[in-house]
Amino acid sequence: MKRSGFSEEQIIGILKENEASISAKELCRRHGMSDPSFYKWKAKFGGMGVSEAAVCGIWKLKKLVADLSLDKMALEDVPEKI
Repeated sequence: MKRSGFSEEQIIGILKENEASISAKELCRRHGMSDPSFYKWKAKFGGMGVSEAAVCGIWKLKKLVADLSLDKMALEDVPEKI
């Protein structure tokens, strides 16, 4: 899946503009994004602040590190074929 060209902070800033009574169509035109992207972001990040998004990002990274550590341990237990 393609990653968005916007950071989480930028997305939250765009959503805050929408809360300040700028229409979604105007925001999409101004920032060069599609309507479905805007509404997907609104569902995911709506009502969230920048600090809350950062905390979510940290938890995602911690989960990723834990998963990779488990994978590494499992691979170390497999005997090597010679």
